[in-house]
Amino acid sequence: MPQFARGHYRARLATTDDDVKAAQSLRFEAFIAHRDATISGPRAEGLDADHLDPTCDHLLVEERWTGRLVCCFRMMPLNTGAEIDRCYSAQFYDLDPLRAFTGPMVEMGRFCIHPDIKDPDILRVAWGAMTKYVDDHKVEMLFGCSSFEGTEADSYMDAFALLKARHIAPKRWLPRVKAPKVFPYAKRLTIKRPNMKNALSRMPPLLRTYLSMGGWVSDHAVVDPEMNTLHVFTGVEISSVPKARARLLRAI
Repeated sequence: MPQFARGHYRARLATTDDDVKAAQSLRFEAFIAHRDATISGPRAEGLDADHLDPTCDHLLVEERWTGRLVCCFRMMPLNTGAEIDRCYSAQFYDLDPLRAFTGPMVEMGRFCIHPDIKDPDILRVAWGAMTKYVDDHKVEMLFGCSSFEGTEADSYMDAFALLKARHIAPKRWLPRVKAPKVFPYAKRLTIKRPNMKNALSRMPPLLRTYLSMGGWVSDHAVVDPEMNTLHVFTGVEISSVPKARARLLRAI
């Protein structure tokens, strides 16, 4: 994927070890640095790194004139669902139903924006870059884990109620429980009409974007104390993305 730019930002794939380290450093700032926790291994060096990084493509969003890294995420391509055990999400979810998916897939993970920068154009450029990657590689499903900050579900009840009401995965793809601690919101919640304002304000921006493209989620959230998050498995079948939304993404 060649470099492209919009406004103050440009997007490109990492091409060197230093590029990947820059992404790992930003991930550390976004996910780890603010937490009061004992850190070891690569994290002691200010890097969020794992064994999957070498198998992924890393997309970087930078300021055009300074080169400052403001956003990054990684993408793991899979030829079909038969390779689903390779992905990061498989350690938290039983993804056996997705083995039947016959087309190319990409897991999108470790998405983060620099914690000191608040500019909606960054997210637009990131999704424009992802759209181009999907088109170039003829990807048929995009998936990953969408995270809510913290491990307490109470403040997200309206958001989970909205997911239950409108966005649970089709039965043929629905992930099963695997993690030792989960919040089974689809079974437990009794709210029938969520407060839409609260639901949307508490929904993570990345997840809102997935849902606007026709995305779906698991019927339970995984409690992940290591990353201090609750997360739901999220999938988007590219053929189901509304045409108007696809045109907007490609226009970027």
